[in-house]
Amino acid sequence: MWSKVFDFSSIRYFFDISSGWLILPLLLSVASISCAPIQKDLQSNLIVGVVDPQRILLETTKGKRLSEALNAFMKDRQLLVELEQKELRELEEEIRAQRTVLSESARALKEEQFRQKMGGYQQKVADLSREVQEKQRELQNEFRRQVGLVVTEIAKARNLGLVLEHGPNSGTLFYEESWDISAEVIQALNQKSDAPEIP
Repeated sequence: MWSKVFDFSSIRYFFDISSGWLILPLLLSVASISCAPIQKDLQSNLIVGVVDPQRILLETTKGKRLSEALNAFMKDRQLLVELEQKELRELEEEIRAQRTVLSESARALKEEQFRQKMGGYQQKVADLSREVQEKQRELQNEFRRQVGLVVTEIAKARNLGLVLEHGPNSGTLFYEESWDISAEVIQALNQKSDAPEIP
């Protein structure tokens, strides 16, 4: 009954790429609508790049470290939850085993203790869930910031006027493969990860 109250696996793991983290695809349509009648030359010369955030996460040292940090953080919280679950199971089994031998008042007291512990458990689960989501946001925002800096460097070097994301739920329905700069972003991020830190 209560063992399914909390399941870390239900937490959205990392990128909700539907929210966009560089420039929303909507921006392209707005730009093309607003510029079409006035600046046709500028619009026709626009050079577009695309990136795959999920690929960058999976194939970079920074992305792997982020995933490991989040997994370790979640594992610690899961252990706390499992300890609480174990205590609740034991108390529940004790009440069930002693139901026939306890007086009505003693049974009512134990059942009240169980309800209080269950309330505390549910509150702890909610708190830990919020804690994990906050940590996830914190790590995600820092990773996005680092990716954004690298994408900006590459976009300026290649004279790109716009960089969009692609992947599931990104809103980008079609792009030329030559526009994809994900491999360059991955290589640049990995080089930054491998570079020795200045003391």
